Amino acid sequence: MPLIMMGQSPEIIPLPEADKTGGMPLMQVLAERHSSREYTDKALSEQQLSNMLWAAWGINRENGKHTAPSSRNKQEMEVYMSTDDGLFLYLPEKHALKKIHDKDIRAKTGGQAFVDDAPVNLIFVADYRKAGNNVTADDYRCTSGTNAGFMSQNVYLYCASEGLATVVRGWFDRDELHTAMELENFRDVILCQTVGYPE
Repeated sequence: MPLIMMGQSPEIIPLPEADKTGGMPLMQVLAERHSSREYTDKALSEQQLSNMLWAAWGINRENGKHTAPSSRNKQEMEVYMSTDDGLFLYLPEKHALKKIHDKDIRAKTGGQAFVDDAPVNLIFVADYRKAGNNVTADDYRCTSGTNAGFMSQNVYLYCASEGLATVVRGWFDRDELHTAMELENFRDVILCQTVGYPE
């Protein structure tokens, strides 16, 4: 399903409000959480994308803090989404997507063949400008990796509740993906995560 509908801005794409009720009980979700590397090419609905992105890094309090913790409250993390429609940045404050470009770069998000055709590949990115003066990727990558892990686990739990398949991945060419995403030097790719319907 195309993510830009008639009459919408080509830059900012509002998402439907996340459904924050229902789902499986927590202990059942934990029991059913697992990794999968076999997907169909069936697209996720806009509501599923909305719920998944909110689970990963949405705003869940009036003070602007997120569904996942952030070490020292630096809030340096960002979530990008790669689909066959292009590359998008999730804007949690607006609960919307910003289209970065129209290129299908899913194959760049990992070294395994299933990433090429799975409907969604999430890319967790750290913006080191938010981490403090003179912070480098080497200084902060471990901390941002921990933060990305929290976000990834939220996606795992959502997928288990929704009957979707997912797997988090660290096997990708960081420099190649950074270039394909057209990221600035102060942004660093931390982890990728595939989401879709199980085959």
